[in-house]
Amino acid sequence: MTGAFYLAALVAAVSTGLAITSLNAVHALLYLIVSFLAVAVVFFIFGAPFIAMLEIIIYAGAIMVLFVFVVMMLNLGRRAIEQEAGWLTPRMWIGPSILSATLLGELLYLFGSGILSQAGGITVQTPKQVSVVLLGPYLIGIELASMLLLPGLVGAYHLGRRLNSEDA
Repeated sequence: MTGAFYLAALVAAVSTGLAITSLNAVHALLYLIVSFLAVAVVFFIFGAPFIAMLEIIIYAGAIMVLFVFVVMMLNLGRRAIEQEAGWLTPRMWIGPSILSATLLGELLYLFGSGILSQAGGITVQTPKQVSVVLLGPYLIGIELASMLLLPGLVGAYHLGRRLNSEDA
């Protein structure tokens, strides 16, 4: 079980590093999706399948689709059409596919070998238990995270807004 955790953590660290250092926005988004999937696997291994599914549905699903739409909408014009054709090359999918296949292989191994059902100290946490812990002793951490996200939201608004001729 420890090996599975370290493998998922390694995939998360590698894909996050590649997302940060990638020069192409679409490549970075693909690696970020793989990173979110790896974090979901870590949550699943820790016995929190509810949080793992929320990670996949909310982050890897909804938020990343929004990011992809923003990238597609910001690249307008003839040059963008030629650039988008380059995004669909098979070479671009090699890295994220290898990392995703590693996570899938890890989950199939854990399910097939019965390690998850035999794990001694791991118990499945209900959503109520998770919320009591998050909104109890860790309430300050949750509030600090929301306060850190607010400047990012304001900064994204100012970077993405278009200036009118009256604003210039």
